Amino acid sequence: MSATPSLFNQHLPPLADRVRPQSLSGFIGQSHLIDPDKILSKLLEKEQLFSLLFWGPPGTGKTTLARIIANNLKAEMHELSAVSSGVKDLRNVIKKGKANRDLGRPTILFIDEIHRFSKSQQDALLHAVEEGVVTLIGATTENPSFEVISPLLSRCRVLTLKPLGENQLALVLDRAFKKDIILSKGKMHLDDDIKLKLIQSAGGDARKMLNTIELAASLVENDGKISSDILDEALQSKTQLYDKTGDYHYDAISAFIKSVRGSDPDASVYWLALMLEGGEKPEFIARRLIILASEDIGNADPQGLTIATSGFQAVHMIGMPEASIILSQITTYLASAPKSNASYMAINSAMKKIASEGSPSVPLNLRNAPTGLMKSLDYGKDYQYPHNHPDHFVDADYFPEGKSETFYHPTELGYEEYIRGRLKKLWPKRYSD
Repeated sequence: MSATPSLFNQHLPPLADRVRPQSLSGFIGQSHLIDPDKILSKLLEKEQLFSLLFWGPPGTGKTTLARIIANNLKAEMHELSAVSSGVKDLRNVIKKGKANRDLGRPTILFIDEIHRFSKSQQDALLHAVEEGVVTLIGATTENPSFEVISPLLSRCRVLTLKPLGENQLALVLDRAFKKDIILSKGKMHLDDDIKLKLIQSAGGDARKMLNTIELAASLVENDGKISSDILDEALQSKTQLYDKTGDYHYDAISAFIKSVRGSDPDASVYWLALMLEGGEKPEFIARRLIILASEDIGNADPQGLTIATSGFQAVHMIGMPEASIILSQITTYLASAPKSNASYMAINSAMKKIASEGSPSVPLNLRNAPTGLMKSLDYGKDYQYPHNHPDHFVDADYFPEGKSETFYHPTELGYEEYIRGRLKKLWPKRYSD
């Protein structure tokens, strides 16, 4: 294979920077933000400037939009990466921002991966944003609600960016081949099937796609054709969209839990495999299954909680890759089990009642009387021990006076069918349907 040397011998910025649009008219994607009647278009049209947080997957245009805003509003822009910058860097930008404010010039501080800033670093930034010394534009792949301190979050508009669709990625790629100083020259080309393969491998990430095509272009033969083999070499490995530290982590576990709750073992195993392939910690998944065993199955199959708890211990002891087998067993069992959220609803209803009515005094007959003084105060008096009665049951009121209410409503599925029948026999007034 004869590599094309021009891409590596010229001191040029990466392809993604070379074809980065300079205005909204050249920006591809995010129409919900940049169309004429949408927020960013109105912001630039009215020359308004306020702090923003761009939240979205990699390669969707967060940095590009920040630069477009700064260029159009003639603001001085400083870019920091939360990975490599600290409080000292912030102070330097704030100092410049104060000087610019005295001259009537706005200052934009763009912080990439702002979710990686510590609380103290975010606190150091807060006052400058409050006082208008700098206008913050933050970029994050993680949910700002969890990663940005509330005072700072309340002073920003959160704008959500979406992964680019295949048609949008195709437009980005076509523009690169037409306008890039390297790709637009010579015989460089790729067939439609290779183009589709490249676009699909990007997972909605334009930067990943452009980085891949730039590397592939450096490996082409003299005919300039980017073949499937060349593209595979550039890709090196299959694209993994799953990010165990990002918001997709929460979306994937949500899809997993909902599939188990929905009694679909096949979909459940699919999402389980996706998470494990993405490097998710097996203990995290096992913990969520323990919660689900009580919240969504409960007494319809009491064995579910035992299996989930035992499974967690086994996963912790064994580790990957064999832990995947254990997780699959737990997942398929729980997904196939009868479902009931009656226990979950019961505790929620009871806690809501306590929150609204307060904590009543415990009836004397239900109190423990370990001392003579307590006995003299009638603690435990008239309490009837159920095991001294037929069927180990006595019809008594265990509520505070006037508080009797039905919180637990067992279903007619699984073991709860038996529970429901027994409770109807013991407490006919409460469980009379």
